[in-house]
Amino acid sequence: MKRREFLKNAAIISAGITTIPRLTKMLLSRPTTNLSVADPVSIFGISEREARELLNLALSHGADFADLYCEYHISSLLRMEEDQLKDVSYGIVMGVGMRAVKGDQIGYAYTEELDLAQMKKAAMAAATIANQRPGSSSSPKPVKIKNLYPVKQASIELPLDQKLKLIERANVAAHQSDTKIVRVTVALYEDFRQILYYDSMGKYFTDQQLLTALRVYVVAEEGSNRQGAGTARSARHDLTFYDKPQNQPEEIAREAARIAVTNLNAKPAPSGPQIVILGPAESGVLIHEAVGHGLEADYARKKLSNYSDRIGQKVAAEGCTIIDSGLFPHQRGTINVDDEGNLPTETVLIENGILRGYLHDQISARAMQTTPTGNGRRQSYAHPPQARMTNTYLKGGKYPPEEIIASVKYGVYAKQFSGGQVDITKGDFTFGVTEAYLIEDGHLTAPLKDVTLIGNGPDVMTKILMVGNDMRLSNGTWTCGKNGQSVPVGVGNPTVKISAITVGGTRT
Repeated sequence: MKRREFLKNAAIISAGITTIPRLTKMLLSRPTTNLSVADPVSIFGISEREARELLNLALSHGADFADLYCEYHISSLLRMEEDQLKDVSYGIVMGVGMRAVKGDQIGYAYTEELDLAQMKKAAMAAATIANQRPGSSSSPKPVKIKNLYPVKQASIELPLDQKLKLIERANVAAHQSDTKIVRVTVALYEDFRQILYYDSMGKYFTDQQLLTALRVYVVAEEGSNRQGAGTARSARHDLTFYDKPQNQPEEIAREAARIAVTNLNAKPAPSGPQIVILGPAESGVLIHEAVGHGLEADYARKKLSNYSDRIGQKVAAEGCTIIDSGLFPHQRGTINVDDEGNLPTETVLIENGILRGYLHDQISARAMQTTPTGNGRRQSYAHPPQARMTNTYLKGGKYPPEEIIASVKYGVYAKQFSGGQVDITKGDFTFGVTEAYLIEDGHLTAPLKDVTLIGNGPDVMTKILMVGNDMRLSNGTWTCGKNGQSVPVGVGNPTVKISAITVGGTRT
């Protein structure tokens, strides 16, 4: 099927509650495009000869390197609120990005019109970054990819009523979990991409990227006291992901309700420096934000990171090993191949407290005379790739989590996080905690509210006292923003004891 036929057969729909019945009927009768078996070459209609012609144009002013990135992207959203289907959206974008690289300089242009004339204009626009004699591209050779998220059928093609059942199950379970639950919102997100890539060095690949996410947000009420909480599951997987016991809609809903109801009785958080224990899985977002960004090579090589020029030095407590890996099957941050045609790797960044390396895209690897680590990622065809994390985690240690908690006389246990922000240059961070408990005499006691963690990433890494043996990757909907681009990522952590983090609370 040619690219124009794909666009012709795909409706682009967005509406509110007033048009839901009509939209439901439209979506149920919408013709499928059999995306799961579609050939990306036929979708984009770009031959090998045309790809080389475009690359040679991008090299025509003397660029060192050029690449072509084609993307066909379908996304959808179903959202239920107050027992009604409030939003149905279905959208398609399609385009090609052309990049020309000369040293550290990047020329980038993209077009949503995939006819050869427009693509040539984009290639020439990118080429203007350089002004020397032209180079030429190599004959393309396919990159051998290990498929870490095989797609049997893109879930976005499944009937609407099948997806509505998932949403309704979560909605019912949340309301039934406790009489204090007064409001429930359930959303199902789906994302499917077809990728075609060529570069001037001869690399060529196609990829299919599937991503689904189910999120439940609830509000609990008791008198004038109201507390909200949300939980989610996400993976590079079709909807059978939600058949697993821990990922079923009912489990997601009950978890959100439990947190919201628990927080109705939460006490004000103590403020000031405290011993903090990070719970497994979700707390990995702190490692991602406070440490991971500083280990991305584009920051490190430009002296914008606390970790610049520190390879081989001690930067964390002994026993701390931080790894970035794009190789976990179906994980949200996993990639079959990065957006520059490099295979993902398991990159040890910090080993037993010693800095071992950085996350590299092609440009930083060339500048630092090393090998790309498979971390060149981009948001879409409209963006050039940059060094980004995939699934970043602190490796498990030797302590049982019960022993770690029992070792604390007074402190804070931080279990669920809402995200955070960090100053890459300094490493200063602030994180919101949505589920936390007071630790007294080695036991979790009262739930805490209004908890924030404030500190400095490199400093906190030196204050880790105990690392648990219960490392888990989160199945949450983590998305990382950098330089105006967002990409899905994975985070992970074992239970970790930290000697002191400043807790922002309301009780002295």
